[in-house]
Amino acid sequence: IKIEKELSSLYKRTFEPLHVPPELFQRLTGQFCNIQTLKTGQAYAAEDKTSVDDRLSILLKGKMKVSYRGHFLHNIYPCAFIDSPEFRSTQMNRGEKFQVTIIADDNCKFLCWSRERLTYFLESEPFLYEIFKYLIGKDITNKLYSLNDPTLNDKASKKIDRQPSLCSQLSVMQMRNSMASTSDSEDGLQMFLRGTSSASSL
Repeated sequence: IKIEKELSSLYKRTFEPLHVPPELFQRLTGQFCNIQTLKTGQAYAAEDKTSVDDRLSILLKGKMKVSYRGHFLHNIYPCAFIDSPEFRSTQMNRGEKFQVTIIADDNCKFLCWSRERLTYFLESEPFLYEIFKYLIGKDITNKLYSLNDPTLNDKASKKIDRQPSLCSQLSVMQMRNSMASTSDSEDGLQMFLRGTSSASSL
């Protein structure tokens, strides 16, 4: 099984260590998904405007910047999900909007799945379903640590390999999906950031 050159790094770094067979990865990335690009400065999502229901994406190349009402939160690097907190939240509530803005900080390339068709496919592949649960939980946890340390660079982020805790997942979901409803003020943002710091300690 020959994996496309654009996807080989994603497979070797993310899926192969979890013993996902090449043919299963090829089915996952060969159906109901496509590779898309964004130029520097273009938006993947705009807070309070973009629906979270339609897609799930993994960054293949470049870097993206996540902000909330003009406040920088964290970066997204290759082989990380772009919208994992929103994907987890959508499993609970439909019809939500992104509560953050995600902008391409470089010329970016990403793999984008139709969320509905991906969910349908995963239901027929129990092994891959469990792999996705693990990867998304881990990605949410990594985003939480990035939120607590905005200076975390690409090299350091690659070394993070922590099991996701319920507390940390809920914290990032709150940050990425519910923070706007708690407070419109700068004080509200700072209170939340202090709260996530306490959550990671727990």
